[in-house]
Amino acid sequence: MEMDVSQLGFQELNNELRASADENITLKGCIGQRFIGAGMSGKNISIYGIAGNALGAYLNGSVIESFGNAQDAVGDTMNEGRIIVHGNIGDAAGYAMRGGKIFVQGDAGYRAGIHMKEYQEKVPVMVIGGKAGSFLGEYQAGGNIIVLGLNQDERAIVSNFPCYGMHGGKLFLRSECEGIHFPHQVSHRPATSEELQEIRVHVEEYCQYFGGSADEIMNAAFTIVTPDGKNPYKQMYVAN
Repeated sequence: MEMDVSQLGFQELNNELRASADENITLKGCIGQRFIGAGMSGKNISIYGIAGNALGAYLNGSVIESFGNAQDAVGDTMNEGRIIVHGNIGDAAGYAMRGGKIFVQGDAGYRAGIHMKEYQEKVPVMVIGGKAGSFLGEYQAGGNIIVLGLNQDERAIVSNFPCYGMHGGKLFLRSECEGIHFPHQVSHRPATSEELQEIRVHVEEYCQYFGGSADEIMNAAFTIVTPDGKNPYKQMYVAN
């Protein structure tokens, strides 16, 4: 099914998505409509244009692929599925994300992965092909964030205040991270070959969507950041 959504408001667009019996749906002419695919399962949604805020919020098993940039709160509280963005994304991507995967070809704004969490077999993953803004992994409680820094410019791979309040999960940065200030509640060091094997499958999947060589990407220095076990926020959570 193919829909021209250039004249549709976000409520009408999402009502039509939910009412459709088609599994594969293509949206043409997207102009920033919010909440596309929110809470949906069992659909493959391709988007041409610019997706608005909260793309795939509460996603529960669908696959959403956006052939353009996406705005803030991509994958907000998503539970399962895939979100693939051929471009850049705004702030707070993966807010409270608790399952599934987000793949971003380009850069992410502020607070990517904030409050990301995991439970039992659900381990969310976010792969950012470019660089990330300030407060990356803020209050992260679980899951894996991988930043590859593939865009060639002089900016640091992550901006200010990464991992503040982090008390779970792992952050992988494809950089030696010289000059980046991390808070005292986390540990950061070069990733071991065994640790890099954990993320290789996600890098390979990134290359499936956007091209490139996983071997070349992985043949670089990575820094791994984890909580140091003394974080005062940890005691506030039931599942430690």
